[in-house]
Amino acid sequence: MGRDKVIKPDNTAVRTALWRALHVQTDAKPHILEDEIGFKLIAPDDDWQERPDMKYTKRLRASIVARSRFIEDIAKGQIEKGVKQYVLLGAGLDSFAQRNTAISSYVDIYEIDQHDTLTWKEEKLIENGYKIPGNLHFVPVDFEISSWWDELLNKGFNVEQRAFVSCIGVTLYLTKEAITDTLQKMTLLAPGSTIAMAFYLPLELLDEEDKPLMEMSIKGAAASGTPFVSFFSVEEIIKLAEKVGLKEIQTISTKDMTEKYFKNRTDNLLPASGEFFLVAKTL
Repeated sequence: MGRDKVIKPDNTAVRTALWRALHVQTDAKPHILEDEIGFKLIAPDDDWQERPDMKYTKRLRASIVARSRFIEDIAKGQIEKGVKQYVLLGAGLDSFAQRNTAISSYVDIYEIDQHDTLTWKEEKLIENGYKIPGNLHFVPVDFEISSWWDELLNKGFNVEQRAFVSCIGVTLYLTKEAITDTLQKMTLLAPGSTIAMAFYLPLELLDEEDKPLMEMSIKGAAASGTPFVSFFSVEEIIKLAEKVGLKEIQTISTKDMTEKYFKNRTDNLLPASGEFFLVAKTL
């Protein structure tokens, strides 16, 4: 008899959650984001902070907490404006729903990710005493063979109602065709919906100090069977967003993030270059 398959979350989702916890545990206050819930679910070994991907990646950690905070700031702003649906495409071990119960109870939250990551997460949340409210919907998708849009509609998402859709840590692993298709699907959202999507600059456009780390990341991703596929310049993404018919198109750079969240820090915490955001609305 074959053994039951052990269900585990995606490595990238685990690493991201641990970076968010490491920020709280080792960086100076004020913290950009206070999030140790993923850490509780993972319950890593005592020496987890000695992992190479924790120890030598301060700038990446800063980028991760900045992008999470940035997305949450938009989500909160949208919910305050009456948006009732929040979709996290590539949710990983995000814990917005658990940390923001006062406002998250007013909105349907749809977390889209791979089956194993979401199944593991739901089990661990329950084990750790977190209730799964009726307005939190886990939407498992095999991105290779099924449509996240169809699965989202199957879970009761209302296409007539405005939504906020975030997509971070995903485009790096998708082909340009799949990214274009994802953006086209987003244009089907109700008029006035907001999207925020992260993209990665090609190696040659990074700051010099970030190139070696990105080269290592590219090799590591390829070796683990989840290679990085797509990099874009800011101009390419603006053109793509215009082509699919989005409006009020903005791009937010690492420099903008630094200005927004890292001024007057005492610990020299600064985000790595390389990631930028498209924020836009649907017609």
